[in-house]
This record gives sequence, structure tokens and C-alpha cells, in this order.
Amino acid sequence: MNIEIKSNGCPFGTHRVINPKGVLPQPALKIDNSMNYMWDNEIMIDIARLNIDSASYTQIKNECQNDEEKIKNRILEIVNERGKMQNPVTGSGGMFIGKVLKIGPKLKGKIDLKEGDKIASLVSLSLTPLKIEEIISLSKDTEQVSIKGKAILFESGIYSKLPIDIPEKLALAALDVCGAPAQTQRLVKPGDTVVIIGASGKSGVLCSFAAKERAGVRGKVIGIEYSDKGVKKIKKMGFCDYVLKLDATDAVKCYREVSKITNGRLADIVINCVNVPNTEMASILITRERGIVYFFSMATSFTKAALGAEGVGKDIDMIIGNGYMKGHAEIALDILRRNKIIRKEYERHYS
Repeated sequence: MNIEIKSNGCPFGTHRVINPKGVLPQPALKIDNSMNYMWDNEIMIDIARLNIDSASYTQIKNECQNDEEKIKNRILEIVNERGKMQNPVTGSGGMFIGKVLKIGPKLKGKIDLKEGDKIASLVSLSLTPLKIEEIISLSKDTEQVSIKGKAILFESGIYSKLPIDIPEKLALAALDVCGAPAQTQRLVKPGDTVVIIGASGKSGVLCSFAAKERAGVRGKVIGIEYSDKGVKKIKKMGFCDYVLKLDATDAVKCYREVSKITNGRLADIVINCVNVPNTEMASILITRERGIVYFFSMATSFTKAALGAEGVGKDIDMIIGNGYMKGHAEIALDILRRNKIIRKEYERHYS
């Protein structure tokens, strides 16, 4: 494959930034997504499928009134305008799976990849140079978009080789949210009371399982869901000790119901997995003093969370949903391997 190679690329990809100069690729408004050349420290990938961030995909679907052609056109507009899949409203991206086309000479022998390997990106599409030639199909229910195109991974970019024992669509779904169950495992201690907001979603079911496993028999896991369908799903899966049908944008009602179940003690840990805005205050109010809120959702507003906690006098630790933690990919895939209930649910939804 004859591609011009340029030298001395920045490990963090600043050489691809067009506007504004001097910033990293994620906050940049536009990056260079040219694929007829690459830098010596880049990896070029032939893309098979994107997984758009849930908050971003929900916003695009609503904006396009759930019209499939309009959704496709909006995705293409964003990528053509920015050189990457970064929703200008949510600021978030997603991830991809694809096959390694070419490895820059500076990286050859230094990484565990070879041309032809199938990988999933573990860095956001909001910083990844992406060129879409064609959108083949999309799923309005799963955020997955089948495309023909190419992408670039920078030297600092992280990835996971696709497992041979898990179908690609399932692996993509799990790896898209792998930071959430990994952080849940890290945060939850035996005996904790844990609330999962959005417990029936893609990340929510993984977090519910991880929380129950860590909290143990002395702990308590409470799942919050908005719809009857979601409530029924959580109850059937059996990872939550209590399931509440609540609108997480109604902070006071959430507070009253969780307070009732916990006899006023509230939650030690709250994991927010929902993909809609204005759920910050529910998360804050249902957390006990000196408890922890983990905002995994990309719909979270730092301003609303910080000023909201101050406004109600809550002394709690709030953690931004860092998608990265060492070993997070293997943790999520391991849950799929170990738990037949989750595996079956993922197969039903993503196969």
C-alpha cells in the first residue's frame, strides 16, 4: 500500500490539528483527516463499524426526528466539517472497529500490532481523524453504524485487539462502555449501597453486575430506570436488589424514593449511566455525605454538577467518567464471558 510518510509527528496528534493551532485534537474544531498520507508514528485503520456515543446518537436522532437518511447526512456533515466524529452539541464521539492497514515506521516493532489485525479503538472519535467514504447502514437502537472509511490512531492512542471468542458487534458494544464497569469495580467496596441510574442500558447492566459482585451479600444495589420496559429488564436480570421506576431529571422524587429504601442513609456510590441531560442533581441528592458520584454519561454538565452540589450543601466526591482505566477492556469482555445473562442480552440486542 503506497502512502506518503511524513516525519516527526507529535505523539498526541497535534500535527493533524487545523483549527485552532496549538491545541490537542480533542478540543480542536477541525483536524486533518487526509488518508493519502500519514505520519511516521500513526496507525491507519480500515474501518468497518462505528459506535457513536449514546448521548451524541440520541441528540442526533432527536434533531433528525429519527429519520434514517437525515441521521446519515448529519453524521457525514459533522465528519466533513470537523475531520472527526465529534457532535458539536454534546462534544462526544464514540469508537470504532476495523483492520490495521499500515503502521508508521516509527512504531513498527514497538507495538503488539501487525497489518491485518482487527482492533477496537479505545480512544474517542472526538479526537480521531476519520474519513467516511460511505455509510452502509445504521441501527437506530444500538448506536452502531456500518461504514466504508479509514481512521488514524495516534502514537498515544490506545486500542484492544478484537477477541476471537466474542462476535465483533458484541465486542464493540462492550468495549464502547468498558470504562464504566471497570471504574465500578474500583469504587465499590463490600457492604456498599450502590445506585445505578440507567441500569438497563448498555453500560448500566455491566455496572449493575460489577456493583453486585463487589458489594456482596452485605451490600445493596438499587437500579433506577425510566421506562416499564427497562424496569422489567432489570428485574429479570436479577443484579439489583431494588428496582425503581423514576425519571432521573426529577431530583427531589429520586431523593425521596432512595431515602425511603435506605432508611435515610442514601447511597455510598452512585453510577450515572444515562444518555440525557439534567440528571446531575438526582445523582447528587441521593448520595450520602462524603459519598461518591461517578458520572459516566457524556450528557453530564460540569457546571450543573459543581454548582448544584454547592447549592444543596453536599460534601461529596464527583468523578468525571474517564473512559480509560488500565485493564478496562478485558474487565468488560470478561463480564461477557462469565455472565450468561448479560451475554444473552447483548446477543439479543447487538447480533
